[in-house]
Amino acid sequence: MAADDAQLLERLLAGEQKAFKELVGTYQSAMRAVAYAIVGNRHADEVVQDAWLSVVRNLRGFEGRSSLKTWLLTITANSAKNRYKQNRREVLLDDLPSPHGTLDDDRFSSADGHWLVAPFAWHQDTPEALLIENELRECLEDTLLNLSDLQRGVLLLRDRQGLELEEICNLLEISLSNVRVLLHRARLKVFATVEHFEETGEC
Repeated sequence: MAADDAQLLERLLAGEQKAFKELVGTYQSAMRAVAYAIVGNRHADEVVQDAWLSVVRNLRGFEGRSSLKTWLLTITANSAKNRYKQNRREVLLDDLPSPHGTLDDDRFSSADGHWLVAPFAWHQDTPEALLIENELRECLEDTLLNLSDLQRGVLLLRDRQGLELEEICNLLEISLSNVRVLLHRARLKVFATVEHFEETGEC
């Protein structure tokens, strides 16, 4: 267990309220991304709430064999899978890998899932540039909302939370090839939104 995790765990076990707020603030978004990928938006918040209850109940049993983050995400994934079984949600056919598993695009590395051509950063601070940035952000949020649950979840876990592909596979219990296809398709839709906005100034 990392030193930071050990210190935070010690504070949590001592009942320090500030430590629990730090824990929630640090990992809430990653936990929701896991839940979203498995059960969708409708039940994601309930899953995360159930996961936090499990965390509180089992905190003293945490043995430090993994990082706090891995432990929290595993609890969340298990909670989501239980909810999934209750809801009998079916995975969309669009989210299954293609028969050949090809990812024909030179923006990404199919080997490790990293960007080869990353989205460019928006660091302009003029009023006009900030307005454009806000408009693009809204377009991107709409694009994310229109992705399938698994595509959005995998994209958030990889590109926003920085999880490795293998860790995403373990949490969601899907194959590495499926994760790569999901991530690839989601990134293509994000890129299409950015490119269309650059060309037209509209979503």
